[in-house]
Amino acid sequence: MTRKTQFVVIAVCLLLVPSIVSACPVCYGAPGSPMTKSSNNAIMFMLGVVGFVQVGFIALFWTFWRRAKELRRRRESFQVLDGGAAL
Repeated sequence: MTRKTQFVVIAVCLLLVPSIVSACPVCYGAPGSPMTKSSNNAIMFMLGVVGFVQVGFIALFWTFWRRAKELRRRRESFQVLDGGAAL
């Protein structure tokens, strides 16, 4: 077996046995402890920050789309005549 094949076989074995890679019950912590609650709050805060940034990117690209649409409409409103532009 080549080294690459061995790596693939080990990776597939680890993916098929998820109990090996999961945390033990001690690592989860007690559900009512302050440390577990604060960890959950920190995770929710970080997810909120990521969501806020993603909404900001959506708003940015939506603004770009609206501006391009308005510029396209304005550019198409002009008529070019022989000898110059119409006023």
